[in-house]
Amino acid sequence: MGVGDPLGAEATHALAAGMGGIRTAGDLVMRLQLAKKMKINEAKAYVAEKLSVSVEELCDIVTMNDKREELGLGLAHVEPNAEANAGMEAKFRIQEVLDIKVNSVERFKERAGLK
Repeated sequence: MGVGDPLGAEATHALAAGMGGIRTAGDLVMRLQLAKKMKINEAKAYVAEKLSVSVEELCDIVTMNDKREELGLGLAHVEPNAEANAGMEAKFRIQEVLDIKVNSVERFKERAGLK
């Protein structure tokens, strides 16, 4: 995978990190790496602590699906009429649970007059 890769940087990173993106906790770990400039192992430990799971459980699809649903952090697949958080609602929860700034959430709050 190199320059001009059709998957893009985000997908390439998710594949390289081997955490499965939103199916597990790869997207959350990546957010910490970018937001707090953490190395991958440090970011995994931080996310695991915030979610009250082990670092090993971050890669477990079943555990993380249950945890993401419990905390409202968004799911890879949401059934129609499901109660699961999706889109901006999930991003608000991610910002709150991980104690990080999510730019799209901050922009939304500003434009909606919620700041």
